[in-house]
Order: sequence, then structure tokens, then C-alpha cells
Amino acid sequence: MTSPADSVSWSAPFDGDLGDDLALALRLADAADAVSMARFDAADLEVSLKADASHVTEADLATERAIRGILAAERPSDGILGEEFGTSGDVTRQWIVDPIDGTANYLKGIPMWTTLIALAIDGVPRVGVASQPALGRRWWAATGLGAWTNVPGAEARRLQVSGVDRIEDASVSFQSIEQWDEVGRSDDLLRLSRAVWRDRGYGDTWPYMLLAEGRLEFVAEFGVKEYDIAALVPIITEAGGRFTDIDGADSIASRSSLATNGILHTPFLSLLTSAT
Repeated sequence: MTSPADSVSWSAPFDGDLGDDLALALRLADAADAVSMARFDAADLEVSLKADASHVTEADLATERAIRGILAAERPSDGILGEEFGTSGDVTRQWIVDPIDGTANYLKGIPMWTTLIALAIDGVPRVGVASQPALGRRWWAATGLGAWTNVPGAEARRLQVSGVDRIEDASVSFQSIEQWDEVGRSDDLLRLSRAVWRDRGYGDTWPYMLLAEGRLEFVAEFGVKEYDIAALVPIITEAGGRFTDIDGADSIASRSSLATNGILHTPFLSLLTSAT
């Protein structure tokens, strides 16, 4: 899939009012959480394999249906790209949905899974919500409105990436060794791990949110689809960070991602492409 964002700078000014869209995205997340939590850790959860050999559960399907049902009623002219039911409608305003990011965790009863909801306008992700109901956590953002997270027992807190400005002081997450090895970049990963203060493979959505909270300085992965990362873009960028593909391009269609605290984005790009 070619995204209009391939030719649009994500830092370009945006004059629209996204307040209503963000409010809708949060309501979509509420509806999704109710559906997904109803079947989480169920002994009789139905699980099957898709054509690509990845798992899908009844909850993945039901959660995306719930989101699509609300959008059909409230935003009938908007398009949708969902992991389970594909693409429909116009791409000028397109909701991009991963009903359960981390299905392998979900079907094992591990609470580290996330519903991802984004709105892309002219190919640029402008609204993003990442909801982890099994842990009671949620992160959200819209262009010009900041990035936020819930704090149990307190008001929402605005997110801000870290101010770490040296690679040797950085804490990074690389998702998995297998991802890097599959694309022939295991040497780059080893060089990265030797250059930074701390490296861990936290996996899926959570490390991006740790970056937005100022707890990590770098997250990268390969093999990602638009629905895996679109919601993360506005959260990272509104928190002051930078989000590109692994080569530094503003794209969610390149099948790779690189998120940093912004200060270290160019140094990390240089490190990953330097000769051994």
C-alpha cells in the first residue's frame, strides 16, 4: 500500500481542529476495551490461524467490528484500514485500526496487548490512541493538542520525551533479535547495543509509550504494517520525539519504524548506517 504521507512532511503545519476526532477516538477505545476485556483470558477463547500463519482470536474480530460499527454511524464518509477486515472508503480521512496489537500475548493471558486507533488525514497520522485495558493504561494525542496518559487516581498527565543527548547515555528497545536478523541487520543491532547505556526488547506498543513518557530514547522494529504504528506517530511527535522509518523517511508504509526522543534521531540514524 502506498501512503500519501510518503510525499508529505509530518512536521508540516496543520490548521484543522482535531478535538472532536480525538474525542471520538477515545470513545472508540472505550468500546473496544469493553469487547476485548470481556474475552481476555477466557478458557474457551476461539483462536485460529490466518493465511500468513499469525494468530487471530474471536476478540480481535469482535473488537474491530465494534470500532467499525461506531465509525459507520458517526463518520460514514471516512475510510477505514483495519488489520482484520482490510480497507474501505476514502483515504483522505482514514481511520487505521489494530484491534489487538499483541494477539500472541492476549491469547496466552499476558496483559501486554493494546488496541491502536489512529486517524490519518491526507496520509499523515494526526490522531492516535493506544489503550491497554488489562493494565488500566491509555495514551492519546492529536496534532496541536499534545500527548497525554492516564494516571490512576489523578488527572491525565502530559507526556514529554527525555532530554538525553548522548547515545552512550541512552536506553533503547529493539523489539526482537529475530526481526533484525531477518532483514540482514543483526550487525547493526549489535553495534547499537554496544554504543548505548542499556538495551532491552520490551516488545509491541509498550516501548513506544515508554519513549513518549521519557523513559527510553530509541525504539525500532521491522515488519510493521500501517495499523501497527499509525497511532503511535502523533503520540511520539506530540510528546516532542521524532518518528520515521529506519532510513529516516516520514512513512508508515515502509515496513520499518524508528522512534526517538528527537535529539538523538540523526545520531542514531548515522550509527545504524555506519560501516562496522
